[in-house]
Amino acid sequence: MKINKRIVGAERAQLAAAIGERYAGGDSVREIAESIDRSYGFVHRLLEEAGAELRRRGRSRRATKMTALAEPTA
Repeated sequence: MKINKRIVGAERAQLAAAIGERYAGGDSVREIAESIDRSYGFVHRLLEEAGAELRRRGRSRRATKMTALAEPTA
């Protein structure tokens, strides 16, 4: 993908769908942005266009804590 190339129409819809799948699969907005050489804001807008349910910022502390509690101690 060319940097600073305007992405519109079907190409934009395709990219939004692909980004939405990656985000749903667990990739962060920053990880996606870095991999396609675009800004955080661009990826965020595409996710909104794709109808993705955006996660809260940061990792889930509760999930991390629950995982740590579930692991057996030696």
